[in-house]
Amino acid sequence: MDKRRLGRSDLFITPITMGTMTFGEQNTEAEGHAQLDRAFDYGINILDTAELYAIPPKAETQGSTERIVGSWLKARGNRDKVIVATKVVGRSEWPWFRDDRSPTRVNRAQVMEAVDKSLKRLQTDYIDLYQIHWPDREVSGWGTNPTRFKPFSPAVDETPIEEISAIMGDLVKAGKIRQLGLSNESPYGAMRFVFAAEKGIGPRPVSIQNAYNLVNRTWEGGLAEIDTREQIGLLAYSPLAQGYLTGKYRDGALPKGSRKQLFNRLDRYEKAHADVAINAYVDLAKSFGIDPATFAVAFTINQPCCLSSIIGATTLPQLEACLKAAEVTWTKEMQAAVDDLHQKFGNPCP
Repeated sequence: MDKRRLGRSDLFITPITMGTMTFGEQNTEAEGHAQLDRAFDYGINILDTAELYAIPPKAETQGSTERIVGSWLKARGNRDKVIVATKVVGRSEWPWFRDDRSPTRVNRAQVMEAVDKSLKRLQTDYIDLYQIHWPDREVSGWGTNPTRFKPFSPAVDETPIEEISAIMGDLVKAGKIRQLGLSNESPYGAMRFVFAAEKGIGPRPVSIQNAYNLVNRTWEGGLAEIDTREQIGLLAYSPLAQGYLTGKYRDGALPKGSRKQLFNRLDRYEKAHADVAINAYVDLAKSFGIDPATFAVAFTINQPCCLSSIIGATTLPQLEACLKAAEVTWTKEMQAAVDDLHQKFGNPCP
């Protein structure tokens, strides 16, 4: 697999990133290790996790994914060959992350506690890419790239972006992290981090992890130009739209063991008119003779605005379908057909 430069850093990553958020909930440690083995045997060199995981978020499983990733790194003895990305949670009222039971904020005390806990769970001395999972500030909508603006009022205790940058700079100096990444971020937030770095405050962000898929191309609005001019690459999450673009939920189907059947929290992809668009993309994939899951991932990794696509699976066959996206020859005809449907349906699932 080819490798692409991560921002302006000296790290190069594969166009597919191995996601791990099911480890510790839908997947056991052994299953997680088997998935990681297969992904890295295939040629992937980067994995993504978070202190939040496993998903869905709850106190009982928080941190379990990082622990499983850590036990795999130790067992395989391959830390120097793996780019490890993890995340610190953003603003929330969840009390189970911090020792003093505080609601989560991206401030100095909490970030220092979070990174040390992640390092311990991951059984490593450093994190290659440390990402802010979502902003500390109030925003217009989850993912911060809504198709319609929703008014909001800033919180009185928001940590200024320059202060967050300074905290991350101290982590780089301490050798605990190598690069800073953002997630669920907006053009405004991304450029404020850039401005801070240009003033000598903290590291320059190298990536933004946002949702990006056939039914959500909002990244292409303002963030794609920032990517082009500032070299802050997109790490696309939910390339399968939480499984909807595989077609497995079509016409109300509810496969046993699926996330919807287990947790029923996929409302981002159940908005009005979303089903019509999703079905059209599934049918389009089949018209090209390609598995819909493979096609959906192939779309993301073949867009000039996407640095790497984060795949996730609960079974090895599901993982194989995602990995095969790297073998698809993406044609002008495929791109034209996808763009035609996007012109018709827009972004129904921002």
